[in-house]
Amino acid sequence: MNLADTTSKVKEMGENADALGSSIKFTFSDTEGVIYVDGTGDGNTISNEDKEAECTINMEKATLDGMLAGTLNPMSAFMEGKLKIDGDMGAAMKLSAMFS
Repeated sequence: MNLADTTSKVKEMGENADALGSSIKFTFSDTEGVIYVDGTGDGNTISNEDKEAECTINMEKATLDGMLAGTLNPMSAFMEGKLKIDGDMGAAMKLSAMFS
């Protein structure tokens, strides 16, 4: 998937989930651009804005694509070093609600 397709998938999942209560930014080591999830309001707003977030998750875009497709467990990806989390770890843990 390209970044627009991945963003669309995150948007679809995020808008159907409860607000995260925090902001999360996905950055990619192999692709330009970011995906920003603002869950501080009544719902989750997803964009490609490069804004400050409470939690930043860095990975290859293919890793996020695998998690979105359900072929890669987010906890396994973290334990295997396929993603790095900077900032509020609790915010990252809230993502499991979006990915389920």
